[in-house]
Amino acid sequence: MNPALMIVLATVASYAAAWLVNVPILVPILNTAASFPFMVAALRRGDVRLAVARMLLWAITMGVCATLLSYARPSETDTFFLRGDSYRAEMVSWVLTGRGAESNPSEFIPQHALHAVSFSVLAVLTGGVAAMPMGAILMNYMGHYVGSLAARSAHPLLTMILGWHPWAVIRIVSFVAIGVVLSAPLLARVGRFSIDWRVARRILAWAGVGLVVDVALKAALAPVWQRLLLRVVGW
Repeated sequence: MNPALMIVLATVASYAAAWLVNVPILVPILNTAASFPFMVAALRRGDVRLAVARMLLWAITMGVCATLLSYARPSETDTFFLRGDSYRAEMVSWVLTGRGAESNPSEFIPQHALHAVSFSVLAVLTGGVAAMPMGAILMNYMGHYVGSLAARSAHPLLTMILGWHPWAVIRIVSFVAIGVVLSAPLLARVGRFSIDWRVARRILAWAGVGLVVDVALKAALAPVWQRLLLRVVGW
């Protein structure tokens, strides 16, 4: 079976399994188990770009699953996804009022920096084993916000698209690239393989640029995007 299809199917299955056992902490762990072997396999081949592409597919699949699941069952996913309830409440309040961390650089920049540093350190120290569940938690509660918002919207499909703010998409791509590259040194040492470090450094540099663009776009566009979402949702 094609590895890309296997990643998608395994990720979807991870949500189904987590839903059956209904233990929130297992959701990001099962999500990670669905994709981690495919990242390692690509790195073992020395193909950093393929590893990043596979993890981007994983992230996209998680985003779709979390969004659709929260659209269908918004009240249940409040507790199913770690920090789902609090993040949804924070973001819905922002859509309604325009007030909150999303529109305040003095609040969101330190938060972004903390997430990026924590994620990077976990990737380096654990070869991605702990960083990937953190990434899954972030993806799931963002998807929960989008799906829950769409469930209350006059235009659900458009809300699902616009709810994934463009700066957030850039941040996700950057985190995926950072996670893969910074996981590689430990994985290569343990697995006794090598990768093209020049390519890895180039990818890491572009990911760093992405984080800067994320902050700049968010600072510039968040107020405009809030008003756009408010009109689309129809409140």
